[in-house]
Amino acid sequence: MDLVKTDFEVLDERFARVNGDEWMQRLHTGCRWTEGPAYFPAGRYLVFSDIPNDRTLRWDETTGRVGVFRQPSEYSNGHTVDRHGRLISCEQGRRRVTRTEHDGTITVLASEFEGKRFNSPNDVVEHSDGSVWFTDPSYGIDSDYEGYQAESEIGACHVYRISPSGDVRIVADDFSRPNGLAFSADESLLYIVDTRQKPSHIRVFEVGPDGALTGGSVFATCDNGVFDGVRVDSEGRLWAAAHDGLHCFAADGTRIGKLRIPEICSNFTFGGPRGNDLFITASSSLYTLRVTVSGARYPR
Repeated sequence: MDLVKTDFEVLDERFARVNGDEWMQRLHTGCRWTEGPAYFPAGRYLVFSDIPNDRTLRWDETTGRVGVFRQPSEYSNGHTVDRHGRLISCEQGRRRVTRTEHDGTITVLASEFEGKRFNSPNDVVEHSDGSVWFTDPSYGIDSDYEGYQAESEIGACHVYRISPSGDVRIVADDFSRPNGLAFSADESLLYIVDTRQKPSHIRVFEVGPDGALTGGSVFATCDNGVFDGVRVDSEGRLWAAAHDGLHCFAADGTRIGKLRIPEICSNFTFGGPRGNDLFITASSSLYTLRVTVSGARYPR
């Protein structure tokens, strides 16, 4: 385990009290491209993707060891843990969204829309009504690096909602490359990254009672590389992975601070016993540190 000096950059006084451990821990390195961290409180472990190596890895909090959770992983990218403690995964290889049941069996939640295969599901979140929302850019079919090169059957990159009964519908269809997504703590807003825009940006939508999205204005733009994964903290701030680390935004869209990381960040999640441990996937490595904020608590 390596130690890296923690580097918080305060850009606005609203970020002044956000800090944490003096040193970040590099828990693992040697991957090709890490993504999709998801923390399991009951098991005290974290799973994350090493996409080009077609494997999902598992870090054990009790032993500090990293081992293979699943290989092949169907080039899995984003993951989330649902409210029943099950793993939901975006499989770029098989172009589907799956759920790993408690007994280890895999349930396919969605693999196509109107008879056409998805491009390559990328990131995923769950709503308290039991619906599953995911983005579907083309990165897994653009080449054989993160999946299998193929033509898009749908012909565009959308954001989808899977209802509790299994119905799939498009909720946003005006994105270039939709990527990370996150609900506000009360689930009234949905933040969605569009990575391929110049500059890369985050849009914010109002979520209706029927799951329909309205609005979609640009919430924030990236000033270093592109945005990827996003998360909301307990104070309503939005955090976003970018090339120089994690960017933190106030609820009004002002960039108020950064946590600089020595590798390009892809994604992150809040975890640990009290939800205030940051786990960050960045290029070849997995980092962690304990901070003075925690992840948003969502309705059960």
